[in-house]
Amino acid sequence: MVAIAMTRLDDTPLNAREFEQLVTLAGAVKFPLRVAVATSGGADSMALCLLTHRWVENHGGKCYGLIVDHGLRPGSDEEATLVADWLAFCGIEAHILDWKGPKPTRGVQAAAREARYALIQSWCVEHDVSDVLLAHHRDDQAETFLMRLGRKSGVDGLAAMAAVSQRDSIRLVRPFLQVPKARLISTLKHLGQPWIEDPANRDPAYARSKLREAMPSLADIGINAEGLALTTRRMARARAALDHYATELIHSAVECHASGYCWIDRDSLVSAPEEIGLRALSRVIGAVGAGTTAPRYERVERLFGDIRQNRSGKGRTLAGCRIIEKGVRILVCREVRGIGDRVTLKPGENRRWDERFDVNLRGPFTGQSNEVCEVRRLGAEGWRTVAAQLEKPLNTEDEIVPAAVRATLPALWDQAGPVGVPHLNFRRDGTKLELDVRFTPRWPLEFTPFSVVSVDTPPI
Repeated sequence: MVAIAMTRLDDTPLNAREFEQLVTLAGAVKFPLRVAVATSGGADSMALCLLTHRWVENHGGKCYGLIVDHGLRPGSDEEATLVADWLAFCGIEAHILDWKGPKPTRGVQAAAREARYALIQSWCVEHDVSDVLLAHHRDDQAETFLMRLGRKSGVDGLAAMAAVSQRDSIRLVRPFLQVPKARLISTLKHLGQPWIEDPANRDPAYARSKLREAMPSLADIGINAEGLALTTRRMARARAALDHYATELIHSAVECHASGYCWIDRDSLVSAPEEIGLRALSRVIGAVGAGTTAPRYERVERLFGDIRQNRSGKGRTLAGCRIIEKGVRILVCREVRGIGDRVTLKPGENRRWDERFDVNLRGPFTGQSNEVCEVRRLGAEGWRTVAAQLEKPLNTEDEIVPAAVRATLPALWDQAGPVGVPHLNFRRDGTKLELDVRFTPRWPLEFTPFSVVSVDTPPI
């Protein structure tokens, strides 16, 4: 746990010493410093970018301002250019990242957020930057808590945003989660730096805007951003503890296989405290099912209750998985119909398949067109072809690869049929190509420690 002392005044500018504590005590940023700041031009991100630049410069590092132009309203390109000019005037190298292509008509904010992170991540990978600073502040954290409370979230949701989180190859660092927005505005006024007001922040069509309007009324009955932020920190501590014990249960009760399925010891699962069992089951389903988000918790609760009461019958499906009870064990495997992607692969190439496997094709490359293969699911047809050629036939009770798993296995195909299925030790006679497969799910079985930051009240 990280302890950070903050001043009692909510409208004083942040000083350099406070900012360095906020960032470095989070324990995520690596030296030598090469960091990016997501910069919209609003007060929050402008304050973050300027403070980060000064801090990084004092340590001989490099700060980049990344400006995403979503193209969602007229003049957004001009605003992005204005922000880039502001940053350049302050000595900050700025890059404008354009969200190109058709825009959604529904779920605009969620789609824009995902596009923004994807653009920033792509830029960082290309430029060898691993740390991205985000300007979410205490007021944002309070709003996130209330929004999730309205969605009936559990402990995880009510822990709100983590100070440090991982998104594939980059770390997202939020140093301002305990800082009120008023201090960020005061910081910019102190520095003489203008900022842009986004009209979407006041658009009543969005839930966050409605919450902002409601906050003064909530404060009248003692519900304010400071108190809500404190509650999120306490929820974060609870989440970290629950994740710890759920990981222990996974270590003792779950057997994960390289071909992308898991066995769960039923007695260990149902005898665990309910919340621990739920978390472990949810994590296994998330790892096997290849979803971009965790499975809906209420559905996991229903499944867990059915397993406890022996009501799961011949099996269930949830979040891209099949869940099948087999005596004292529970099989969790990928649902065949959920696997839709095909990946073209040439010798020497590395690709991602089904968001669960890293695949690589080895073998001599002569430039012939027939060396271009596809990785796709084995399927029932592929299984029949491969089974007829296996030296040791697999029957339906064979535990090497359960029958429910076989059609989901990653297989190398060409125009003539299956070329190789690594998890069945199958390679077609005469082929010199070999498919390497590693099970690396988006949601690993072990919980990533949730970053917990506590704030002491004495001033610095």
